[in-house]
Amino acid sequence: MGGTIDVFAPGHIGELTQVVPFELVDAVLQESGARERRLRDLPSRVGVYFVLALGLFEYLGARLVWGKLVAGLTGAVCVPSEKALRDLRRRIGSAPLQRLFEVLAGPLGQPSTAGVRYRRWRTVAFDGCSSITVADHERNRSWLGRVTRRFGVDGYPKLMLMALCETGTRGLIGAVFGPAAEGELAYARRLVSRLTPDMLLLADRAFDRNDLLSEVAAMDAQFLVRCTSARRLPVLALLPDGSYLTRVAGTRLRIVEAEIRAHGADGSLACGTYRLLTTLLDHRTDPAARLVRLYHERWEVESAYFALRHTLLKGRVLRSKDPAGVVQEMWGLLVLYQALRSVMVTAVETVPGCDPDRAGFTTAVESARDTVTRADGLNTTHAPDDGSAVLVGRIGTAILRNLLPRRRPRISARIVKCGISRYHSWNRDGRPTGSVPVTAIDITLHPPALLAAATPTAPAPGHPGRWTQISRILVADPGRPWHLQELASALDLTGMKIKSLSNQLGRWTRSGILTRTAPSTYKIALPDTLTPAATP
Repeated sequence: MGGTIDVFAPGHIGELTQVVPFELVDAVLQESGARERRLRDLPSRVGVYFVLALGLFEYLGARLVWGKLVAGLTGAVCVPSEKALRDLRRRIGSAPLQRLFEVLAGPLGQPSTAGVRYRRWRTVAFDGCSSITVADHERNRSWLGRVTRRFGVDGYPKLMLMALCETGTRGLIGAVFGPAAEGELAYARRLVSRLTPDMLLLADRAFDRNDLLSEVAAMDAQFLVRCTSARRLPVLALLPDGSYLTRVAGTRLRIVEAEIRAHGADGSLACGTYRLLTTLLDHRTDPAARLVRLYHERWEVESAYFALRHTLLKGRVLRSKDPAGVVQEMWGLLVLYQALRSVMVTAVETVPGCDPDRAGFTTAVESARDTVTRADGLNTTHAPDDGSAVLVGRIGTAILRNLLPRRRPRISARIVKCGISRYHSWNRDGRPTGSVPVTAIDITLHPPALLAAATPTAPAPGHPGRWTQISRILVADPGRPWHLQELASALDLTGMKIKSLSNQLGRWTRSGILTRTAPSTYKIALPDTLTPAATP
């Protein structure tokens, strides 16, 4: 550069400039009509990179962030005031940053990348994050409002972010945000169009609405969604693994009901129940127990939010004091997050079989900050001295040298860190307050309860526990007749208890719950709409 002034020189974000190149920034500026009409000391391209640097150095003021951008440059550079930097942000607006994210957003992992796919489908998940705080200014409050909790009102307005995340890499496929009052479902519908037929969507109980599931199915994407226990769905067919078929909004689905027991290394026990709705109907290719374990991958979207809120933002409040600035800042954070994830995935893919979970987000952020202050890797890929990892730069090299240990299952209490929330000390399951390694996970599948909805009358009063035991045995193989002695042996009954069981079976047969196929031989009575599924 010599001693001349290059007004475009501060326009970079270190090695991440290779992910967000100059040509791409110029193209989105031109497309959004935000490109300058005359050459300025602070061109629009520099403004885009400055907004991205604000997210990378969230803990610094605007002029200090500018100092990071020019620290590694030689020659004379512009030294703008706070007002000049503020005017630069206002001039470019949020449209170029939004368009930039739309270009970068998408699946990051190759089909062969570890943990990216379940069978032939790429696993994705979406969920809402309503814990991003913005500056407590009148203009922000008029847009976002204030969150009212049980014991008071939040001190800062909250922004709701809804993202569609690739669970294997935690890369973002799409994102929307706005006031929390609109609700998660409204934002989720805006992301459905980003689904493709090669995706399997994982989602929690907030997204089991019939209309939303119908929209997902219309995109030819598969889904595995947890549904509430209050839903009463028809049982169309029983499957040998304990799951059953049903119909929701005209779509044939499968339900898996299971109880999960996680044993901690300290002797603690955490229990929970899953009731999953899925479009994967074949119990042979997709066993129920395997789907229950797969659903746990949904939590990767929470890890993505943790990286965004706590590693990038450090839990801080967004710096902008008006809605236009908040929108621009959020799109800039999402672009920066996606660029970092892209570099992380590229690095781990150079190691065969390496799971992207082992790439440290903190390592990537700190390395990216170093490349900004040194103005490293703007156009060329850095190769380490030992000749290894030629395909990755300084950030990727740091990631590979500091790979995290393989993921280990852990449990801990879910506590909302907010004193005025009704859940700030909520631990209904009695889980350990600290992180405890899991030594074993037991999954118990439950067939549908055929007591009230699928049987003409309830079992004889006084023996609900006995009926539960008998119904589980019979439903596990509904086409098989069971002899009295076989049932007694399964229940470990002897003597007069066998006589008592015989009397109970007789009463349940007369009430239509059971069918007698031979002397002392019974099988469960299936209504007309309930037929056992064909076994392989």
